[in-house]
Amino acid sequence: MRTERGFTLLEVLIAFAIASLALVLLFRAASGGLLSVRTAGRYDEAVARARSHMAAIGHDAALIAGSSEGADGSGFRWHLDVTPIATGQSTGNGPSRITGPPPPVLYAVAVAISWREGGKDREVVLRTQRMGLGGDDGR
Repeated sequence: MRTERGFTLLEVLIAFAIASLALVLLFRAASGGLLSVRTAGRYDEAVARARSHMAAIGHDAALIAGSSEGADGSGFRWHLDVTPIATGQSTGNGPSRITGPPPPVLYAVAVAISWREGGKDREVVLRTQRMGLGGDDGR
């Protein structure tokens, strides 16, 4: 009787099929990880852009109630919402002030940075409250 050594063609084909399946799974995992890293980087950049817009509010220009928006470059868009939520005006029980500085106003401020990535709309929103003068909002 003859002793055969080595693999049959069927065994080799099955080994190649298993190896190719393993390589496909590894490739998908690696590409998914790279996509996650890219998405996390875009979120990081969006937060930095939103913080920059938030820092400019009340410093570069007066607080003005209303909404504004625009392009921020690299596919990012920004949207700013400033809403007065409380004033320091008297309730009318005391003497009325005709002259003097305008009363302070508390504003709710929201900055949203949005972009489109991987067929999905993504957005980061930062919210805060800022104090301004009553005359700043155009009233």
